[in-house]
Amino acid sequence: MKKHIGFLSFGHWTPSPQSQTRSASDVLLQSIDLAQAAEEIGADGAYFRVHHFARQLASPFPLLSAIGAKTGRIEIGTGVIDMRYENPLYMAEDAGAADLIAGGRLQLGLSRGSPEQVIDGWRYFGYQPAEGETEQDMARRHTQVFLDVLEGRGFAQPNPRPMFPNPPGLLRIEPHSEGLRERIWWGAGSVATAQWAAGLGMHMQTSTLKQDENGQSLHVQQAEQIRAFKQAWAEAGHSYAGRTSVSRSIFPIVNDQDRAYFGGHDDNHDQFGHIDNYRAVFGRSYAAEPDRLIEQLKADEAVAEADTLLLTVPNQLGVDYCAHVLESFVQHVAPGLGWR
Repeated sequence: MKKHIGFLSFGHWTPSPQSQTRSASDVLLQSIDLAQAAEEIGADGAYFRVHHFARQLASPFPLLSAIGAKTGRIEIGTGVIDMRYENPLYMAEDAGAADLIAGGRLQLGLSRGSPEQVIDGWRYFGYQPAEGETEQDMARRHTQVFLDVLEGRGFAQPNPRPMFPNPPGLLRIEPHSEGLRERIWWGAGSVATAQWAAGLGMHMQTSTLKQDENGQSLHVQQAEQIRAFKQAWAEAGHSYAGRTSVSRSIFPIVNDQDRAYFGGHDDNHDQFGHIDNYRAVFGRSYAAEPDRLIEQLKADEAVAEADTLLLTVPNQLGVDYCAHVLESFVQHVAPGLGWR
């Protein structure tokens, strides 16, 4: 069985002597280096979180474009872009350009967003919900406009006296990247949003936390989410296959440095709490020797159900160490799970 294995970086930086990423420049340049290292290791994807008003990665498309120009095989994506902040037409231009640079390897994860560093940060970007809308509704509205534009149909009335000659008919957003519409994902926090995404032909991402819908462990709830997504996808009858991904914090312990960082940090239990006005379940971390990790991951129902696993990396420990974590998983854990 082929399981896609990638990394997910939040792109933290802090001006601390203990951090290998002390500036935004450090994070951006090291993200490119880590994506190249991941490709050399044999991993399948490089994904990045997007947070505004924070010392983290925020503007994905320059970074995705740079990685696309420096790599040749791996998928390049986000997990996730907060659509409350986005102009969907301008975003379609940026995404089309980045995908063309990467040769059609973008896998863009979108979502309605999570709690941010500031109150209603999207208002500073010039957006607000329409009358009767919630901010979640606004994010989904932006998303549907973005999806429609990616179809490549003309919609804009051409100027009868343009500066440059136009093709016949209504004009579309350029550059258009054929096939990108079929590589859009939605970060689903519930069964209902997973089904909604499937209906629109978006693949599904689920992270290390989700809305607590029944009090069960995260991996059990996520497996139910994924199965509901697959059923909704089949019922929608899309012409391309639906995909699902889960994110996990997994640290194979194969040397003394791993043991020093994570030897005492095997958190065996999920946690429940409140975030963004709803009850959520937060997933455990995995840190153990490869043989033990293999047995633990065999019991993770969501990992088994998904076709893609993203390892969250501690980017502030630097490129070399993050690459080591990824390589240790690819070489020592994935084969034991039948994935390589």
